[in-house]
Amino acid sequence: MGYAFTSDDVAFLRSAAGTAALAEVDALPFTDSSRLHDVGVARKLLGDGFAPVVETVLLRRKSLAKLEDVGGWLFTDDALQQATASAVARHRAERFRGRDVHDVTCSIGADLRALGEVAARCLGSDLDPVRLAMAHNNVPGTPVVRADALKPVSRGTAVTVDPARRDSSGRRKWHPQDFLPPLDELAEVYAHTDLAVKCAPGIDFAVAPWADEVELVSLDGAVREACLWTRGLATPGVSRRATVLHGDAAWTLTDAEPDDCAVAPPGEWIVDPDGAVVRAGLVRHYAARHGLHQLDDRIAYLSGPKPPPGIRAFRVLDHAHYTEKALKSALKARGVGRLEILVRGLDVDPNTLRKRLKLSGPDEATVVLTRIGSKPVMVLCRPERT
Repeated sequence: MGYAFTSDDVAFLRSAAGTAALAEVDALPFTDSSRLHDVGVARKLLGDGFAPVVETVLLRRKSLAKLEDVGGWLFTDDALQQATASAVARHRAERFRGRDVHDVTCSIGADLRALGEVAARCLGSDLDPVRLAMAHNNVPGTPVVRADALKPVSRGTAVTVDPARRDSSGRRKWHPQDFLPPLDELAEVYAHTDLAVKCAPGIDFAVAPWADEVELVSLDGAVREACLWTRGLATPGVSRRATVLHGDAAWTLTDAEPDDCAVAPPGEWIVDPDGAVVRAGLVRHYAARHGLHQLDDRIAYLSGPKPPPGIRAFRVLDHAHYTEKALKSALKARGVGRLEILVRGLDVDPNTLRKRLKLSGPDEATVVLTRIGSKPVMVLCRPERT
């Protein structure tokens, strides 16, 4: 859960004394081996006020993995976990370029800062006074007010919202009631407003029929979010989009593109499309764009004579009917001692299987375990960066 910051804590951290305390504590290493000792040092230096300072130093270091240029920012642990990665925030903000926009769940200001770089005017609001105080610190010059997202306080603006996720009790997919505020209430309140709603990528999109366009965004191979776009923020003729961000590069794919795609046995390469493509239901569109085919019309693995550029693909060495005995024999014959196991469409646990295979040998390989129709198939491959 992390430390529970108060408004007084934020006021102190923003003061000259707080800045000095943060600099002093930031000089401590806080490695796994030194953490207990360093916390003790901080307690001696600052007395009872050590906790928010230590937590802020640790959260600032943690933020470097997802946020850019936030050296002086203030966070709570929950707010940092929910904050949009800077590259994703910039991508989403582009649709608001030149417009007036209201971020009605601005939290600590990660999205608000990206919006401020492209929008005509920005306003942020939130119900949490501590996060609002942090947003004042983090995004100076942008007005932020305390307001309920379900009770609009602005007019004539586009609206963006990042609802908090409730505990979904282990469910693999998210539903409207798992968000705060609930998605269906947001849709009703902003029924006549250009609206963008950031969601967890596992949401069942069928429960948001009011969304004109659903975009799945991945960053460096990990699917980070789904965004539900409505009305003037949506792209005409597009209902589903996958956007892939990797380093300074980006590409996008939509359901407006052709999806003519054959189904055939493995060819020279196996391609596992980016998770955003799979989650957006655009595997056939991706295959059509790159001249690939499906192994099975219900499985996302693709194959063909040439993989798309700039991805990690798998050069096919052999393929056959899958049994554990047959796989073990094939790996032994090739001297494979290190094996990456990719599974889709079969009930196989890679870690359990790897132990039973008792691998030995100098070589390494990847095996793709899947099915073609009802037949389990193994495709032995060598991974390569194209």
